Amino acid sequence: MPELADTSGEPADWTELFFRFLSDEKDASVYTQRNYRQALGEFAQWHRESLKPPVRWGELERNDFRLFLRQLGRRELSQAAIRLRFSALNSFYKFLMRRGLVESSPVKGVTLPKPAKRLPQFLTIDQMNALLDAPVREYEAKRDSRKKRNKPVSPVPYLRDRAILETIYSCGLRIGEICRMLVGEIEPDELVVNVHGKGKKERQVPIGRAAIEAIRLYWERLAKPPSIDERVFFASEEERSEIYPRLVQRRLKNYLSACGLDPSLTPHKLRHSYATHLLDAGADLRSVQEMLGHSNLATTQVYTHVTTERIKRAYDEAHPRA
Repeated sequence: MPELADTSGEPADWTELFFRFLSDEKDASVYTQRNYRQALGEFAQWHRESLKPPVRWGELERNDFRLFLRQLGRRELSQAAIRLRFSALNSFYKFLMRRGLVESSPVKGVTLPKPAKRLPQFLTIDQMNALLDAPVREYEAKRDSRKKRNKPVSPVPYLRDRAILETIYSCGLRIGEICRMLVGEIEPDELVVNVHGKGKKERQVPIGRAAIEAIRLYWERLAKPPSIDERVFFASEEERSEIYPRLVQRRLKNYLSACGLDPSLTPHKLRHSYATHLLDAGADLRSVQEMLGHSNLATTQVYTHVTTERIKRAYDEAHPRA
């Protein structure tokens, strides 16, 4: 990862102040923090190598960022990758302006490439059902193969994985939200979960009985069920360590492969599937927006395009005069 340049002549720690803000006040995900740190470091390294002097954030001009944009274009980065870097720079300058460290943002007004329109990927209901059953199928296969060698297999990791997949799909949660979820945030009698989402925003979402039952079965097989202020899911039963995103991604990849599905699909695609299946079944857009925790309705509306495209394809394939 590129190193942040020395900002001599400025409070050295404008960037570190920003990263602490992201972590402590904004409650940004580890991925956002990593991507923003990398983006600022990349700009600082480019500035040092191309323009020679160490970067001084308070003295940069719009043209500096236009030159940086041109350099990113020469590297043939995707539009999304370029926009991600400028999103980080834009957020950084907004932070500096709010703190009174700069008067204006030199990033503002830099024209970025328009994002390509891509519809969200999602699994069909049949594919989703196969994926939800995959952990139990894998456990049973390993149990049977090891029985002959008298090597028992613990069902706990597989019950945990089943419960995680059920909960993501049942509630439409982000991976960070599922990893942070506390026992006390689940209200099984009311069938709701109190979710702490992006930017410390809280929302209440329904949770299905299938997910509640999957969690209950997982807890029953633990040596000691979690207390009300512990995480719902553990990475290690013995150490009771917290589940973390990389582990969830790795386990999901394994189950996708087992189902003959694209192993590159991320946990976020389960969230896409949740939204698409709700809208397909007639859920109203505003309700789905609230359940997903989207601050902007336009973010949710992309899923209506998915369902519209499917309807169009069905029409084209079936109608005699299409």
